[in-house]
Amino acid sequence: MAFPTSVNDQITDSVTQSSIAVISNAGPLALSSLYQVLSSSLSLAIQNAVTNQQQLNTIGNAATVSCVDYLLDPTNNIKK
Repeated sequence: MAFPTSVNDQITDSVTQSSIAVISNAGPLALSSLYQVLSSSLSLAIQNAVTNQQQLNTIGNAATVSCVDYLLDPTNNIKK
């Protein structure tokens, strides 16, 4: 304690220690929150990439079927 007061020394020490504990935990709590937000954002980005790849595969399959259908259609005027 820096200077004497009318409050019991044990009370002021416990309040000081609890304040220091709160301040010392602020950094790790902020980092844990940052890690959670970062992992959530990364998982959403990966999920969007997978969804886009699946949609492009579907479009590619549809285009292939359309082209094969056009090539095999006897009514079109392609020289064979």
